[in-house]
Amino acid sequence: MSQIHFETLGCKLNQIETESLAQAFTRCGFSVTDKTPSAEALSPKPLLCVVNTCTVTGKAEQKARRLIRLLIRTWPDTPVLVTGCYAEVEAETIASIDPAVRVLPGSRKNELPDLPEFMMERFAAFPDKTVFTILDEFIRNESGTVPPFRLSTDNFHFHSRASIKIQDGCNNKCAYCRIRLARGTAVSLPSDEVISRIRSIEEAGWNEVILTGVNLSQYESDGGDFADLLNRILRETTRIQIRISSLYPERVDERLTPILAHERICPHFHLSVQSGSDRILALMRRPYTASMVHQAANRLRSVKENPFIACDIITGFPSETDEDFEQTFAMCSEIGFAWIHAFPFSPRPGTEAYTMRPHIPERIAGERVARLSILAEENRQTYRDYWIGRTLPAIVETDSGANGTTVLTENYLPVVIPETGLRRGSRVMVRLTGLTHGVLDN
Repeated sequence: MSQIHFETLGCKLNQIETESLAQAFTRCGFSVTDKTPSAEALSPKPLLCVVNTCTVTGKAEQKARRLIRLLIRTWPDTPVLVTGCYAEVEAETIASIDPAVRVLPGSRKNELPDLPEFMMERFAAFPDKTVFTILDEFIRNESGTVPPFRLSTDNFHFHSRASIKIQDGCNNKCAYCRIRLARGTAVSLPSDEVISRIRSIEEAGWNEVILTGVNLSQYESDGGDFADLLNRILRETTRIQIRISSLYPERVDERLTPILAHERICPHFHLSVQSGSDRILALMRRPYTASMVHQAANRLRSVKENPFIACDIITGFPSETDEDFEQTFAMCSEIGFAWIHAFPFSPRPGTEAYTMRPHIPERIAGERVARLSILAEENRQTYRDYWIGRTLPAIVETDSGANGTTVLTENYLPVVIPETGLRRGSRVMVRLTGLTHGVLDN
């Protein structure tokens, strides 16, 4: 059986799209893997490598290039098909890496479910054709308009929890963001189809589904918004837990907050924050203020017991002063985010911030990231301390092995338990006995 190797970089949206493509290949009889290349991976050699890329930062693009080169070194005669956001905005750069590389822009990613059958047909009709020539033909034969939500599945090969893409693209014009250039304007999966797909996921036995999108705040269907969709999901499905991938602070309002109190909504929320300085937020073209971030966190805590609240922070945005950063640090400290994903500003070509001045030295931006990272670790330990001795629902993440089993609690805490023989994706009750360990408590 021919094997297809997948690599996925970036957001949960990319992950669900890769899962869908993997399912398309398995339906045609291929086997799939996402194991990192190593000496052990040399046999069997995959028929094709697929890399789904990200363009959120320069480091994300650098990581993609390194990964592509690693795949080529590991399997020199295997074609590497590159798609995703980086492939949309820098196709020529990627294609120049090596003759083994083929590029399908991210805007054509929804054509990829046709690739497995296309390959099978060509192999049957032309046995002497190589995968390289078949890929070239597939890329030349552009399919035209393809539905934006075609990449969907209820079978997940690489994850213990299900996901569904309900939204794509973004209508905001944030000064630093290149994703909107790669994915286009906001589009939404009709609510009827959302319900149908989640029901299929639920009927397939999955215990949790993650609602994903570029900007869930811009979800819209039949005159309803994201709050209306959540209400409908909770009414028209029965048991599956709902996890929300990310929220904008200004959308955690009086309409949405009471819905989030429902017991089937996971007490884990990621706020897209970026800065605690109103001046910097305005330069970033973000549609909220630091006080609105505080208000959003307070509202989330009013409907869930000590929910896990995380955030993103960009340091070193052009003209960010020490005072701006101290405002950000103070906000993160006062709110007590359970986790802070801090990273330095990366100037992205084609964005407004690319030409903004003055630049902040990398050293200073890095020092600010380091301070926030220390705070993040302190906050995470404080958060975990709160739950020691308590029992929480969890999903089995990894197949049981000699070292026990890793589970992920509903409030996003990874816990290692000694029990083995547990099915990946199954729902268990776990009592935390330490910062990283626990036991089954059924």
